[in-house]
Amino acid sequence: MFRQCFLLFMAASLLTVAAFAEDRAEVPEKYKWHTADIYPSVDAWNKAKEDLAGRIARVPELQGKLGESPDRLFSTLSCVMDLEKDFGRLQGFASMNFDEDTRVSKTAEMKQSAEELAVKFSTAISFMRPEILALGKAKVDDYAKADSRLAPYAVWLDDILRYEDHTLSPAEEKIVARADMMAEAGANVFEVFNNAELPYPEITLSSGEKVRLDAQGYMRYRGSNNREDRDKVFKAFWSKRKEFERTFGTTLNERVKAHVFEKEVHKYDSCLSAALFDANIPKSIYTQLLADVHTNLPTLHRYLKLRQRIMGVDQLRYEDLYAPIVKEVELHYTPEEATELVLKAVEPLGQEYVNTLKKGCEEGWVDYMPSLGKKSGAYSTNVYGLHPFQLLNFNGLYDDVSTLAHESGHSMHSFLSSKNQPYVTHDYKTFVAEVASTLNENLLFHYMLGQCKDKDTRLFLLGSYLDVLRGTLFRQVLFAEFELRIHEMAESGDSLTGEKLSKLYLGLLKTYYGDEAGVCKIDDLYGVEWDYIPHFYYDFYVYQYATSIVASSQISANIRAEGSSATVETASRKAYLNMLSSGSSKYPVDLLKGAGVDMETSGPFNAAIKEMNAIMDEMEKLVAPSK
Repeated sequence: MFRQCFLLFMAASLLTVAAFAEDRAEVPEKYKWHTADIYPSVDAWNKAKEDLAGRIARVPELQGKLGESPDRLFSTLSCVMDLEKDFGRLQGFASMNFDEDTRVSKTAEMKQSAEELAVKFSTAISFMRPEILALGKAKVDDYAKADSRLAPYAVWLDDILRYEDHTLSPAEEKIVARADMMAEAGANVFEVFNNAELPYPEITLSSGEKVRLDAQGYMRYRGSNNREDRDKVFKAFWSKRKEFERTFGTTLNERVKAHVFEKEVHKYDSCLSAALFDANIPKSIYTQLLADVHTNLPTLHRYLKLRQRIMGVDQLRYEDLYAPIVKEVELHYTPEEATELVLKAVEPLGQEYVNTLKKGCEEGWVDYMPSLGKKSGAYSTNVYGLHPFQLLNFNGLYDDVSTLAHESGHSMHSFLSSKNQPYVTHDYKTFVAEVASTLNENLLFHYMLGQCKDKDTRLFLLGSYLDVLRGTLFRQVLFAEFELRIHEMAESGDSLTGEKLSKLYLGLLKTYYGDEAGVCKIDDLYGVEWDYIPHFYYDFYVYQYATSIVASSQISANIRAEGSSATVETASRKAYLNMLSSGSSKYPVDLLKGAGVDMETSGPFNAAIKEMNAIMDEMEKLVAPSK
């Protein structure tokens, strides 16, 4: 039985042996995204940039005229949205080409050129919000009634009007917009140094293989079945990053100072309020999330003790958390096999969803393979009027299949929203974005679990999903608490040195993982882990992974309860796909309510914890001694 299940999931060739390419030219074309779909060449991109720069230069001619008539308001908004749409294509092409190999100076110059143009664009349109606010809601509503062409802009205009207390004069907003050029300095230095210039260490594994521990190498080898190798990987990787603790502290400090500047100049009571205002998220959702997680740390500790028991170690350590919970089961996949699994898993979302994703994976949406200089991690980005793109670093492990499912959720969200919404409301807030991605992970887990009843494989799948819950729920909330604390420190005038950041982070690690109680021991060296997390440069982003997984777990359960057929429409599926198709036509909290989830209560969180405990109940039965 085990062999049958093992062969069901395992690829004929062990992709992880040869997945990494020294040079991007070695990667087969079928595993690369098609950025030529955006522009056929760099020359075409340069021509588009020149044209766009000229159009942006003429935008100030529109200033001071928004209130002249409904027609003038519409023509200005239409002009700016067209510019923004075209700039999205320009910036997307530059960023994706840079991410293919961050060592290439030509693409770095393209990316920087696009960023400079973004500042000019932001400066040019900085008059719009103050002018719209000066019109007032009554006049804006009158104009919308007088000109039906303004109907698609109604939600966008209402959102602008919310900013009345946080908007400066046109002249002041222009200065703030130009200051944005400096706001990205810390993040830009971090990205280049972290991806292209940091001298990553090399180690020799117990097998005799010599490996380089860049970000991809660390992620690949930290999950080794050999505990001695895991120790080597952790000590070498984090010791090297510790050498640059002060540098990373400086880059993060610069980014946080930019957030404090935004909070003060636009008159928010805190950096958190400033970050949540755009999506209209109540602060109580953030603070309640932290409280809920601290209340439920015993659930995390229960899982960690179960992991210790299954792995058979006397003391669970931080180095053990990425190793397979069942040593005998190692699943390997080709990109084609991973794609097929994801397509089968998302069948409960309907045949049209499946067919669209399949076509995208076959026609250049996805950049699969890691290579030297390639941006680490994974993401999905969208080009309106074209299609989404995914960057992966696919090593052929089950975790990489889950990542493909995750990013495909983002891609399909973008596709459906762009298909069903005008440009002005096609985009969506991060608060709902991560629902689409984590729901696909949940569907993949339940599909995989349903394919095999073998004890060891089921333990692996159950343990893998619990790792997702630990990583996406508890670990991301640890990040969210760290982010809140460092912003509070900066707001009070405290400087953020690398040493202070490591001390704070280490304290959180030890609290969350029960170090003092002996649940999971944390080496003091790992306090520097904060300097590895790019999301800390994104301004209160990570908490949404946690809120999203509790929302998606509830939606997934509702959809699965109504049936898994791709051809039979169900109420829960329809409500969910309607949410994906709605873009920003409603605020995120309201969109989720329409999909059956009330995020202003602890209900979704409690439901996710209930599922986590149910999974552990099954695992404990599976590992119980036979009678």
